[in-house]
Amino acid sequence: MKLRFLIILLSIGAITAKAQLLKEKETFTHADSLRGNLTPLRTCYDINYYHLDVKFNIAQRTISGSNLFKFTATEDFTKLQFDLFANLTVDRVTYKGKPVPFKRDANAVFVTFPKTIAKGSKDQFTVFYSGKPTVALNAPWDGGLVFKKDSLGKPWVVTACEGVGASIWWPDKDHLSDEVDSMLISISVPKGLKDVSNGRLRKVTPLTDGYTRFDWFVANPINNYDVVANIGDYVHFGDTYMGEKGKLTMDYWVLPASLAKAKEHFGINARPMLKAFEHWFGPYPFYEDGYKLVETPHLGMEHQSATAYGNHFLNGYLGYDMSGTGWGKKWDYIIIHESGHEWFGNNITGKDLGDMWIHESFTCYSESLFIEDNWGKAAGQEYNFGLRSGISNDSPVVGPYNVNKEGSGDMYPKGAVVLNMIRTIINDDEKWRDILRGLNKTFYHQTVTYNQVVNYINEKSGKNLLSVFDQYLHYKDLPILEFTTVRGKFCSRWIANAKDFTMPVLVRVKGGEYKFITPTTRFTPVDVEGANKDNIEFDKMNFYVGELID
Repeated sequence: MKLRFLIILLSIGAITAKAQLLKEKETFTHADSLRGNLTPLRTCYDINYYHLDVKFNIAQRTISGSNLFKFTATEDFTKLQFDLFANLTVDRVTYKGKPVPFKRDANAVFVTFPKTIAKGSKDQFTVFYSGKPTVALNAPWDGGLVFKKDSLGKPWVVTACEGVGASIWWPDKDHLSDEVDSMLISISVPKGLKDVSNGRLRKVTPLTDGYTRFDWFVANPINNYDVVANIGDYVHFGDTYMGEKGKLTMDYWVLPASLAKAKEHFGINARPMLKAFEHWFGPYPFYEDGYKLVETPHLGMEHQSATAYGNHFLNGYLGYDMSGTGWGKKWDYIIIHESGHEWFGNNITGKDLGDMWIHESFTCYSESLFIEDNWGKAAGQEYNFGLRSGISNDSPVVGPYNVNKEGSGDMYPKGAVVLNMIRTIINDDEKWRDILRGLNKTFYHQTVTYNQVVNYINEKSGKNLLSVFDQYLHYKDLPILEFTTVRGKFCSRWIANAKDFTMPVLVRVKGGEYKFITPTTRFTPVDVEGANKDNIEFDKMNFYVGELID
C-alpha cells in the first residue's frame, strides 16, 4: 500500500494537458526484465519453504545471514535464478553441503547445479549473504530498511519493500506469482531489543555474542514483500475475536510510550474492522498465524499477519479525510486499509506487479464497506464518491506486464469508484456480497491474473461487464455518455476506447425515478418517457462517466 493517490491529490492542479501530450513513452531496462519476467530459469522451480536467518548489526547498518530454499522442480533443469540486490554480497551458495557456482547480472543471481534436478523432485539449496542494505528514505513509498530511534533514543529498525521487492534485503525468488507455502523467519537483534515478524513466535534464544534470536513461523502462503522485520523496544498486549472460523488471536506490539493510547485506539478500530470485512469478504484468511498490529516509524504496510502501523493513533490518514466528506475521520485509515489487504493483496495476490490494482482497488473500496457496516450504505457511497477528487485519469490502472511495474496511482480511488459502479449495475447487494466472498474463497491463498478476477465477477454477476473493466482499467479516459436527437428521436450512445463498449446506466427525467438504460457505441433511442436534452440526467453518485448533451 503506497498511498500514491494522496500525492496525486495534492499535485493534480499542476498537471496540464500539454504535459500529458509531451510525455515520453516509458522504457524499461534489462534489469527490469530480469526482475519482472517469468523466464524458464524462474518457472523451473516452485518454492515450498524458506528459512530466512538474518542478523541485524544496527550500529553498522549491516545485515548478514542465510536463506534456505526448499522447492519442487517443475521441469528438468541444471540452472535457476534467484534475486538479491547487487549492493548485497552473495558470500556463497551451497547444495548438499558443498558450494556451487553462481553468476550475477544486475539484481539477479544464476546458480548452476552439478547435476540435473529432475522434474517432480523436491530439493533445496542455501544462500549465504551479507552487506549494507538500501536505506529507505521515505518508507513506505520507497523500499529498504528504516533506521530510526524511539523517543527514548533506543534503536527502531524496520523493513518495507513493496514494489521494489523483497530482494532489496533478503535473497528469494522475487516474483509475485510464486508464494512460498510456509516460512520460518529468524531475526537476530542486539540484546534488549525485540523483533516482531509475521506469523507466530516460536522461540526466543539468547545468543553468546550479545544478540537475541526471534523465530517466527508463518503457516500460510505469503508473498515476499509481506515478509518483515520490526526491531525495537516493543511491549505487547493482546485480545481475541470470535470470528467465522472460531477464536482469532489479536496481538499488538507498540513502544512503551504508546501503550496507553494503543490500548484504547486499536480495539475500537480493529474489532469493527474484522466484523465488517468478515461479513463482506469471508473469514479472515490467516487464523493459523493470527492478526497483529505493529507500531512502526513509517506510515503503514500490509505485512501479512503483522500489519505495520504508523498513523500516530489518529483517525483519518494522519488526521486527514481522504474523501473530504467527513466520513473518513471517524476511523483510523491505516488500520482499516492495511487490514483490508489481508483479503485483497495477501489472500488474493496478483501474479504480476502490473495487476497491483487487484490489491489496491478492492482494498480502497473496502473502506466504504467498512463505513457502510458502521454508518449505513448512504454514508459508504458518499465516502466512495468523495474519493473521486483524488483521481487524475493520467494513465491506465493496469500496468505493463513482465517488467515489475505498477499501473497508475488511480488504482486506489478510481478502482474503488469502479467497483461501487459495478455493484450498482449488478443491482443486488446480496449477490455482490456473494461475489466478494466468492473471490476470497475461490482464490483462497492463490496468485491470480486480471482475467481470473474479471471473468469471475463477470460470470457470477450474470452480466457482461468485460468491456466495462477493459475501459476503466486499460484506458485512462472515461467513457462519454452522449445524448442527442437523431431523426427526431432522443438517443444515447457511449463514446469509449474499449472495443464494443456497453454499460448499463441509471438515468431519469429530473425529479423522477431512475431507470436503467443500456447504450452501446451506436445511437439508440432513450427508453425513458418524456426525456429530452433539457431534462435528462444520470446517477452521478454511482456512475463515473463523462457526459455530452447536444
